[in-house]
Amino acid sequence: MNITPEIAAFPLDHLAIGKDPDACALVTRSGSLSYKMLNHRIGLLAAWLQGQGLTKGDRVATWLSKTELACLMPLAAARAGLVHVPVNPLLKQAQVLHIAADSGTKMLISNAGRLKTLEGHDASHCRLFEDKAVERALESIAVPMEPSANSTDTNDLAAILYTSGSTGRPKGVMLSHANLTLGALSVAEYLKLSADDRTICVLPLSFDYGQNQLLSTWSAGGCAVPLDYLTPRDVMKACARERITTLAAVPPLWVQLVEQEWPEDAVASMRRLTNSGGALTPTLVKQLREIFGSATDIYAMYGLTEAFRSTYLDPALIDGNPTSMGTAIPFAEILVVDAAGDVAGPDQAGELVHCGPLVAQGYWNDPERTAQRFKAAPAASRYGGTAVFSGDTVKRGGDGLLYFVGRDDAMIKSSGNRISPTEIEEIAVESGIVAEAVALGIPDERLGHAIRLFVRSVEAGEGNPEVAEQLAKYLKQNLPNFMHPRDIILLSEFPKNPNGKLDRNALASMDIE
Repeated sequence: MNITPEIAAFPLDHLAIGKDPDACALVTRSGSLSYKMLNHRIGLLAAWLQGQGLTKGDRVATWLSKTELACLMPLAAARAGLVHVPVNPLLKQAQVLHIAADSGTKMLISNAGRLKTLEGHDASHCRLFEDKAVERALESIAVPMEPSANSTDTNDLAAILYTSGSTGRPKGVMLSHANLTLGALSVAEYLKLSADDRTICVLPLSFDYGQNQLLSTWSAGGCAVPLDYLTPRDVMKACARERITTLAAVPPLWVQLVEQEWPEDAVASMRRLTNSGGALTPTLVKQLREIFGSATDIYAMYGLTEAFRSTYLDPALIDGNPTSMGTAIPFAEILVVDAAGDVAGPDQAGELVHCGPLVAQGYWNDPERTAQRFKAAPAASRYGGTAVFSGDTVKRGGDGLLYFVGRDDAMIKSSGNRISPTEIEEIAVESGIVAEAVALGIPDERLGHAIRLFVRSVEAGEGNPEVAEQLAKYLKQNLPNFMHPRDIILLSEFPKNPNGKLDRNALASMDIE
């Protein structure tokens, strides 16, 4: 990339400015918006926000499905000098109240049904607005708010994205204008997005990966098509109907999508598939290749909400290296650091440390957890400053590519061995007997941890003992003794968290007889 982060960073609400005014920017259930209309609507919403008595830096939350209003808010809030807090529409009352209270949200916009669930609960710190009322109010705005000044400090806070809370209470990651604009430019660059691309946005807009679908597409002048889907078939139909060129998903969704019979008109326009939120398996890569052919690029990516995105694998390498995380994205520096804080050697496991201008500003109102994750960059960093210490164990191969080993807090310690659950899961899926697998460590007085493996069969239903027997036999042939599961539990469906990722905590808390 020829531009430096200092030159590239700009106010977030400028992201969609300077594009072909007549080109399609957004397609929602309420219709299509050109870039001219998109920027006009952003200005109207920003003007309305500015007229609500809010002051610079106040937080405004949206608890919405993928409506036009939800898509406009990230840029409109930034234009009004506010901080956007997107809330996943799948979250329930208690989680929403926590996010609103923790962030100090001054305004929450949602639909009538969701707002009704908050009745009788203390939300006195923020004003509640029904989305339809906001949309009607925009009709009375005579003068849209002009884009923010170029002199806007791009280190100003623009958004707080709350993690799914898979461990403990959800925590809010603070992202600046620079974090978001550089992240959009970076992803658009390595995905080779262009003005004639059409991105289907199936992931939650409250999810960093989901929000970036909008931002990176707009930074390239393309068209974003948000979709609230009920079934994988809905995604496939929308790809055909909207002539989609870019589809992003997480592994549990890919597993469902490859089980569909994809018609030619849903495949013909597809240029790229992108994955994050968990590793692709060789089997999934092979299945995607069989459906979409060699003309469609498959991008394996690794991301941290605390740094937006971190790595990607050149699609030309994925067939030969399907388990690799690739290398650093533009504007990122990725180091593998050993316990002493030194850069690890080739094939030496260490912690992934993300350095550079994509690093977030920490966790909102949580200095203790911020200090645990955000620390001074290792001495070897060319960027210096603050880095994100991911908690993920990786290694850099002799080929220069990064490979995921496991999360420190997910590693299984059994009979003195540190075991990566990922390795067990990959071997289980590669057997072809099961479609999904999750390995957990279960306390055991003799071993420290015994291994419990949850699986979903490639065939419908649960409880078929033959599947467990066949898989156990396969694992004994392909894994060392200390990695053999004590239990293999068959499920018809895996629990997912609100971002569509496998919910390991829900599995760990299951009452298994």
